[in-house]
Amino acid sequence: MRNYLLCLFFLFSVTVFTQNKLEVFFDFNKDVPNELSQSKINQWVLENKNAEIIRVLGYCDSVDDSEYNKELAMRRVNTMIAFFKDNAIKINDKVELKSFGKDFNYSKNQSENRKVEVFYTVLEVKNPKDALVESDFQFTQLSTLVAEEKSTLASKFDKAKKGDLVRINNISFYFNSEKVMEQSEPLLEELYQIMVANPKLRIEIHGHICCNPNPNDTKLSYRRALVILKYLTKKGIPVNRMNFKGYGSNDPIYRLPERNEKERAANRRVEILIVAKQWD
Repeated sequence: MRNYLLCLFFLFSVTVFTQNKLEVFFDFNKDVPNELSQSKINQWVLENKNAEIIRVLGYCDSVDDSEYNKELAMRRVNTMIAFFKDNAIKINDKVELKSFGKDFNYSKNQSENRKVEVFYTVLEVKNPKDALVESDFQFTQLSTLVAEEKSTLASKFDKAKKGDLVRINNISFYFNSEKVMEQSEPLLEELYQIMVANPKLRIEIHGHICCNPNPNDTKLSYRRALVILKYLTKKGIPVNRMNFKGYGSNDPIYRLPERNEKERAANRRVEILIVAKQWD
C-alpha cells in the first residue's frame, strides 16, 4: 500500500493536466485561417504535440443571415479538425463541435467575431529533459523517414520507365501553405541531384492533398507542385524539362474521409511522372 501511494505521489509530482484555449481568426466569408493565424497555429503544433482537443466552437461576423453564418462557422470548425488530424494532434472521442450563427455576444470589432475557439488539455511534463527528449524524438522520427526515402529515391528513378509515376513520400508542407517544411528539404535536393545526373530526364510534377472532399479545390496542390518546379529551376534545371499539375484530392490512395493519419499522409504526396528518359 505504501509503495502504491508513493507511485501516486510520483505521478502527480511530474505531470499535470491543464486546460487552455487557442483562438484562430478568419477573413470575411472564408473558412481557412488568415495568414497571421496560420503562422500562429503552425507554431502551436510544434509546441503542443501532447495536446488533446476537447471542444471547438465556430463563430462569424453579423453579416448575412443566421443560418448561413452557422453553416460557415461549422466549416471553420471542420477546417480546424482536419488541421489537427493532419498534424497528428489527439482529438478527444467526445469532442464538442458547435457553431453559432448570430446567437452569441458580438464584439464591436467584426474581425474579432470571425474565429474558432479551440479548447484543449495538455499533459505537461515537469522535467524539462523529458520534454526535450520527446521533441527530439519527433524531429528525429521525421528526419529518419526523409533520410530513408532519400536513400532509395535514385533507384526508383533508375527503375522507372516512360509513363511511370515515381511517388516521393515525406515531402511535407505547412498547413494550407506551399512552404516546404525544413525537414523535407533534403528530398528536394535529392530530386535536383537526380535531374543533374540524368540530363535527358523530363518530368511532370504532380501535387496531391488530403482531407478535402471538394473535387474542384485544386489550387493548393498546384501551388505545391509549382514550388518544387521553381526550386529545381532556381538550382539550374532548364524549365523545358519539367511541367506540373495539381490534382487536389481527386486521385487519393485511400478513400476520403481518411480513417487515420497514415492514410492522410499517404494521400498528401508528390508524384513524378516520367515524361521521357531521353530526348524524343
